[in-house]
Amino acid sequence: MKAALTTSAILAICLTTAPAFANRVFVSNEKGNDITVIDSDTLEVIGTFPGGNRPRGITISPDGKELYVCASDDDLVRVYDPETFQETHTLPSGPDPELFVLHPSGNPLYIANEDDNLVTVVDVKTHQVLAEIPVGVEPEGMGVSPDGKVVINTSETTNMAHFIDTETFEITANVLVDLRPRFAQYNPAGTKLYVSAEIGGTVSVINPETQQIDKKITFEIPGVLPEAIQPVGVRVTADGKKVYVALGPANRIAVVDGETDEVLDYLLVGQRVWQLAFTPDEKYLFTTNGNSNDVSVIDVAKDEVIKSIAVGQQPWGVVVAPN
Repeated sequence: MKAALTTSAILAICLTTAPAFANRVFVSNEKGNDITVIDSDTLEVIGTFPGGNRPRGITISPDGKELYVCASDDDLVRVYDPETFQETHTLPSGPDPELFVLHPSGNPLYIANEDDNLVTVVDVKTHQVLAEIPVGVEPEGMGVSPDGKVVINTSETTNMAHFIDTETFEITANVLVDLRPRFAQYNPAGTKLYVSAEIGGTVSVINPETQQIDKKITFEIPGVLPEAIQPVGVRVTADGKKVYVALGPANRIAVVDGETDEVLDYLLVGQRVWQLAFTPDEKYLFTTNGNSNDVSVIDVAKDEVIKSIAVGQQPWGVVVAPN
């Protein structure tokens, strides 16, 4: 008589045989030390796997074959197979990696090391450190230009956005922004750079060519104290027409006109919204809500929150597998 399959065995079979056409959404749970996996079609959790100690930044290769996780308290980047959820290897990262960004080609990886005031550049194929770039105090946010020629680092205590040449690994410009910059995001055309300032409560719109601030986006929400409005994650639609900004303890996503940079709307999501990710078709935008331990799903066409999905403890980062 054959032994009955255990619940974990059945789950493993279901995960490895899931249909390939559904995009998987990966959420790093900072306090739970694991990664939650969501099916982008059904909007249901389909699995969880270990993510190292204090997983925060999370991204995926352009071909969808490697998932990268900043295991901050392990002082390294853990790499997983997005299909099997098995760890395949690790990459050197420098101490306390928090956020990173991949070159548009998929290699190298640029990692912010908060404790050592460095940006570490790692070749994801050879697993070798290519450079360590001194930046400001408490580097966190990382962004990359669409053409891959410039990497941006934001340093929280120095209150600057550093422009780094990806060929020479040299800083070419420093732009002073408001207090505690957390994230840097180009629009797809590469004509605007958005830098969020958590304590300053603004998003600076920088002209990448002149390295000058063209505008500062401010936020006012009825019934919400100004000090609770703390911009963090930023994402821009592929056509550049809409910009979404996570406002932290304000529990709102700001919808911004990508042409005028004026705020259009505020969407109520979970508690302490942090990072954002689109599905490849931009049908949905997923938000990580650290204090309510859930992910909000936004219908992008309607700018409506359509669902809340319970995940692990203190969700931090989110990425969606490409098609």
